[in-house]
Amino acid sequence: MTNSNSLGFLSQFFYGLKDNLKQIYQSSNFYEKKISKTFKNYFQYKPSPHLLSSIIKYQNKKYRIEDFVLETIWQNKMSIKDYEKLNNFFWFFSLDLKSSKETTRSVIKNWIKDNGKYNKKGWEFDITSKRIIAWLSNHQLTYEDSDKEYRLMFDHMIQKQTNHLLSEIKSSDNLENKLIGCSAIILTGLAYKNEKNYLENGLNILKNIIKYSIDNQGFTKSRNIKQLIFYLKYLIIIREWFKESQNIIPEYIDETIFYLGSGYAFFYKDNNSDIFFNGNYHSKNNDFDQYLKRFGYTFKNELNELGGYVILKNKKIILVMDVGSSPNKNFSTDYQYGALSFEIFSNQKKLITNAGYFSDKKSKLNRLSKSTSVHNTLIIEDFSSCTSKKSGKCIVVDKGLKVLKKNIVFEKNYWKIYGSHDGYLQKFGSIHERTVEFYPEQNKFVGYDKILRKVPKKEIKFDIRFHLHPSSKVMKTQDNKSILIEVDEEGWKFSCDNFDINIDNGLYFGNKNSYKDNQNIFISGMNLENEQTIKWEIIKL
Repeated sequence: MTNSNSLGFLSQFFYGLKDNLKQIYQSSNFYEKKISKTFKNYFQYKPSPHLLSSIIKYQNKKYRIEDFVLETIWQNKMSIKDYEKLNNFFWFFSLDLKSSKETTRSVIKNWIKDNGKYNKKGWEFDITSKRIIAWLSNHQLTYEDSDKEYRLMFDHMIQKQTNHLLSEIKSSDNLENKLIGCSAIILTGLAYKNEKNYLENGLNILKNIIKYSIDNQGFTKSRNIKQLIFYLKYLIIIREWFKESQNIIPEYIDETIFYLGSGYAFFYKDNNSDIFFNGNYHSKNNDFDQYLKRFGYTFKNELNELGGYVILKNKKIILVMDVGSSPNKNFSTDYQYGALSFEIFSNQKKLITNAGYFSDKKSKLNRLSKSTSVHNTLIIEDFSSCTSKKSGKCIVVDKGLKVLKKNIVFEKNYWKIYGSHDGYLQKFGSIHERTVEFYPEQNKFVGYDKILRKVPKKEIKFDIRFHLHPSSKVMKTQDNKSILIEVDEEGWKFSCDNFDINIDNGLYFGNKNSYKDNQNIFISGMNLENEQTIKWEIIKL
């Protein structure tokens, strides 16, 4: 067994031991007494359920609670996913106000009867957080017109669950779950106005989350666009709770929303499509855009570079490139190893696309979607530009990369993005340099991929891949020097004079946790020189 394998085994062993000891403690009477210390304090601020419409998938049809088979709802065998959905009570948001309040409250009472004492399955951190938010936000059905006995039970259970979150939140290593938990703690503090402890603790934790995971540009340190939007949604919800409850909004919340909102505008202004870098996949932001408009949030950003990404665009063409270094391993669970990869949009359709991200971390496809080979960049000897290792349940960066140089030119008739990285320096003694140019008048892209080697000892194999959307059509020309690409009836020609070009099959992870077959163009060659440049062109026909 190698040292690295031994260390990995020991890490997993101690991780499992720590988790087991934690479960023993949380199942004890001591822990039960600890989280059961609550106060008689009545539910005062009652948040509007529509404040959560940016994170709740509202259905056109609203259901009455009587439509559910409530007698057996908790006994049915179900998947883990369905169990989580049932126990987080977010399904309450799909109920209309014609539902029976008495029936709704009986569901809560039955849940408390069976789950009022901590159990690992029903009290998972994110499930508990969402349940608190759902119960409080649906107060018209869960609380109104109830008797004193029920209200005392309800108030006690909300506070007990919040105590559990406060006990757990520091040890939670999932930032998204941590933010949801923090939101639930803050909401409890606002709802039970005399409980300053919840509000103060929640705000301190929120401040620490922001300080820990957001950089000095106001961008998430993970470089994950999905996470940026997630943060933005929850911070806006928290702000609206403060506003509706007539509490003073902390300045740092407004400041963080401003920067995150600017980041959102950077990626989605004049572009309705998602760019597939570092954890991002296809999502529909129309509902969120409507939410922002309804609540009066307007974000602007005129920058060409932010968070390690460059976006250059005119009315017809968008060029996006990753010129950022890999994040710290603590923020790398969704990082993909695609340094200097790029995407091209033509008339809002993707001409060149990265393959996307398979977010289910239990699947082997998650690791595949992180690899350099599913990105539009150079690969040496089929190795990714970063190495990875397992940490808990996630894959994180072990040895990362640094972007060494970058340069951007953005003029009316000439665009250029240049960058270089050291991801292949240690293993292959090589630096990858890339320049992508665009000539708007000719609708022509010219690329230069350069391999710089310190001391070439043996030949190395390289590939440069250009992934296409599944709807694209490709055909090789008779002279084998060019490939024709058809995207939504637009024709483009890809060519490379000095190296072999071919078409290969691949996988496209554009939609969440699913895949389609796609095709990619690739250039292959061997290198034994100190410096070698591969030139390629993409021109509109």
